[in-house]
Amino acid sequence: MDTWIEELGGNPLVTLASWLAEARAAELFEPEAAALATSTRDGRPSVRMVLVRGVDEGELRFYTNHDSRKGSELSENPRAALVFHWGPPLRRQVRAEGTVEALPTEASAAYFETRARESRLGAWASPQSRPLADRAELDALLAMAEERFRDEPVPLPPFWGGYRLVPEAIELWQSRPSRLHDRARFGRSQNGWTCVRLAP
Repeated sequence: MDTWIEELGGNPLVTLASWLAEARAAELFEPEAAALATSTRDGRPSVRMVLVRGVDEGELRFYTNHDSRKGSELSENPRAALVFHWGPPLRRQVRAEGTVEALPTEASAAYFETRARESRLGAWASPQSRPLADRAELDALLAMAEERFRDEPVPLPPFWGGYRLVPEAIELWQSRPSRLHDRARFGRSQNGWTCVRLAP
C-alpha cells in the first residue's frame, strides 16, 4: 500500500488545483507562476515564466502576445511543458507536458476584460520580444495607446490571446528529508490517467 500515491487521487489536475489553492493560502509570491518551455520546429528550446490563469476542464491556460517568441515557437511546434515550483512551507513541484492550442477569441476577450486597464494598455503598447532602442521608446508607445483609448474601453488586441496546454503527462513532486522525495508521474490514457511512482 502506497499511502502518498493514494492521497493524490486518480486525477492529477484535481491535485494540481488543490496544491495551487494551498499555495495561494500560504501567501507565496505569485503562486500561479510557472516556467513555460517551448521550442522551435528544429528543437531549439527556450523557457520563461508565465502566469497560469486557469487549471480546469482538463487544461492549463495562459495568455500572451501571439507575436512574442513563445507565441511564434508555439505556432511552429505546438508542444510545451510547464513547471510550477512552490518553496517553503509547501516544498512541491508540478510538471505538465502536452500539446498547446490557441483559445477562441471570445475566451481571450473575456479574460482580457478582467485585467487592470494599465495591463490592457500595456498589451497594446508592447511589441513583445522585439528590440527597443531604449525605455523611452516603450514609454512613447504606452503614451500612444493611452491617447488612442483615452475615453474608450481598451479592447482585446488582435495579436494577443490565450493558449490551453492539454497535458499528456503530469508529474507531482513532494520534498522529503535526505532528498528521498516523493514523485509520481501520471500519463493520460483512453480511460483517464495511469500513475507510477518514480525514484527521486
